This record gives sequence, C-alpha cells and structure tokens, in this order.
Amino acid sequence: MSKSPITCHVLDSSTGKPAEGVLIRLQELEVSNNGGPDIFHPLAKGNTNSDGRCLDLLPPVGSEEEKTGKTALKAGQIYKIVFKTKEYFDKTDRTSFYPWVEITFVIANPEEHYHIPLLISPYSYTTYRGS
Repeated sequence: MSKSPITCHVLDSSTGKPAEGVLIRLQELEVSNNGGPDIFHPLAKGNTNSDGRCLDLLPPVGSEEEKTGKTALKAGQIYKIVFKTKEYFDKTDRTSFYPWVEITFVIANPEEHYHIPLLISPYSYTTYRGS
C-alpha cells in the first residue's frame, strides 16, 4: 500500500510510548498579494494510530485522487501541520503547557516523501525532518 506524501509520528517522551489519537490538521498557506493577511487554509486532517503514526493525510503521489490537483503538493509552497496535543494529554489525565504544536515547513520537491516526527511531553516538544 502506498502512503501519503506527508506522514508524521508522535511519541510521548514522558512515557516512552507512541501518542495515539492525536488530531492532526494539514494546512496550506495563501500569501496575500494586496497587503492583506496571509492565511492558512485546511487541506487535510487525520489522527495518529496506535503506533503514534498518521500515514494517510493525503492520497499517495500518482493516485487518481492526487491527480485531481486538490491535494497535490506544490514546489515552494508553505504548509503547516497542527498537532492538537492538549486533547491527548487531557485523555491521559495530565495537564500540558502547549494546547497545540504547529510545524511550518516548505515543500522543495513534491515528488519526495516528507516525514515529520514530533516528540511531546506536557511541557516541551521537539521535531525534525525525518526520513
């Protein structure tokens, strides 16, 4: 089975386990050309599975759904993934400082796979570009 061109993996570093059930929203930036505000528009959403992974945010590259252009990634385009961490920590009866984590990134080559790992704890987070 092919996977989404953008995937992510959320690990709870305070427990050493995958973070299951984290809501994820993928957004695309629209830059204003007339001096107005730049706006992020919803593109896709998903949830982490029992392994803390979200592998199905977008249709796989080359699929019929991707070919429609509605979800095709664009070179040079800015995207953002929002991880709703507060709800995850609430479900595990823990308070947290960050209600969500936003990771903004640029797609250099739409043919490449982009993996975005996120390590969370109630009072910190870390990310990097994965492989």
